[in-house]
Amino acid sequence: MQGFNKGFFYFICLVSAMGGLLFGYDWVVIGGAKPFYELYFDITDLPLMQGIAMTTALVGCLAGAMVAGAAADRYGRKPLLMLSAVLFTVSAVATGLFNDFILFNIARFIGGIGIGVASALSPMYIAEVSPAEIRGRMVSLNQMTIVLGILSAQIVNMLLARDTAVVESQAWNVEWGWRWMFWAETLPAGLFLLLSFFIPESPVYLKLKQGVVAESRRTGREAGLRELMQAKYGKVLLLGLVIAVFQQWCGTNVIFNYAQEIFLGAGFDVDGMFINIVITGIANVIFTILALYTIEKWGRRTLILLGAGGLGLIYLTLGTCYFFEVKGVLMVVLVVAAISVYAMTLGSVTWTLLAEIFPNRVRGIAMATCTFALWVGCCTLTFSFPSMNAALGSSGTFWIYSAICVCAFVFLWNRCPETKGKSLEELEKELVKK
Repeated sequence: MQGFNKGFFYFICLVSAMGGLLFGYDWVVIGGAKPFYELYFDITDLPLMQGIAMTTALVGCLAGAMVAGAAADRYGRKPLLMLSAVLFTVSAVATGLFNDFILFNIARFIGGIGIGVASALSPMYIAEVSPAEIRGRMVSLNQMTIVLGILSAQIVNMLLARDTAVVESQAWNVEWGWRWMFWAETLPAGLFLLLSFFIPESPVYLKLKQGVVAESRRTGREAGLRELMQAKYGKVLLLGLVIAVFQQWCGTNVIFNYAQEIFLGAGFDVDGMFINIVITGIANVIFTILALYTIEKWGRRTLILLGAGGLGLIYLTLGTCYFFEVKGVLMVVLVVAAISVYAMTLGSVTWTLLAEIFPNRVRGIAMATCTFALWVGCCTLTFSFPSMNAALGSSGTFWIYSAICVCAFVFLWNRCPETKGKSLEELEKELVKK
């Protein structure tokens, strides 16, 4: 590591990870704005319109993830990070500005594209500029900024949502409060755009582009989906897809998107709901920090298995408590426990593994494919929760999430390797069938 400039290295990783910060904020802010923009747009009794508003950004995520890999391999990682910053800024301003429901959703869709691009590019860029011995910790930095973005959105939502018991405050919430929740994103989005001008292009992309690596002399544009589908990449692609989808289907993210329903169902009022949401956000940050220290010591395989097994047990208990109509503090404890286990394991290690397991040659398109699958998982999770909750109750829903975790544990026990401390080239030799 002769000539390694630590200060500049940490700077470019932090700038890239700001994509994660905006990803987390933009993804969660709508949960706090939901009670108020629904009243403003008069959709409180229209479940279909509510579902559209909640999932428009997720559809944008799919679009962003779909194009991110091929575009990053053709134009580079840096321009795509800059594009995501522009999309976040435009979406934040427009979402709060529009008074028309259709335009509101178009603005959310634009922000979703930014999330899709950033969620694929930020961890990949960090992995490609990081030395092997600290790569896991640095990629986990991206998850750290995601949870800080989530917590920031939760705190902003709580501070802006005035006392719902006061008529005048409720009127302000409906007219202006939800708008400022979205507008608050413009400050970090603008800063991300400014700082992204000062980061270099990924050295891996430059090697692919310039033909320094013999097996990668063709341009990244030529390493498309057809090549990724070759038999030699089959096992590693399946592993990446399962990891990506399981991070969503484990069920934890419904707590962020449907916190209102979950905490109201546990016996809390709206003000109590906002306080409990912030508590989960704080736990999310604390255990993500813990993940930064454990991912290089315990290893990726240990953490992902701990996450699958731990969440399976917690959801089994949570479902049982819902079945017996347990309410109050115990439910908050179980929800916080689920968030904590997720943050320390699946939340951090998923992005690290996805950024590590694919060969340089197809990493861009592979990351985009897995990120696309991840957002498909998020969409199906988000769409299915209200229907499952109505048909099966909260108990049956969380029991299903528990069963999914058990199935994932078995698969990952047999298929997930340990990547800690290995170079990207060593992992390629180990994981790709020649």
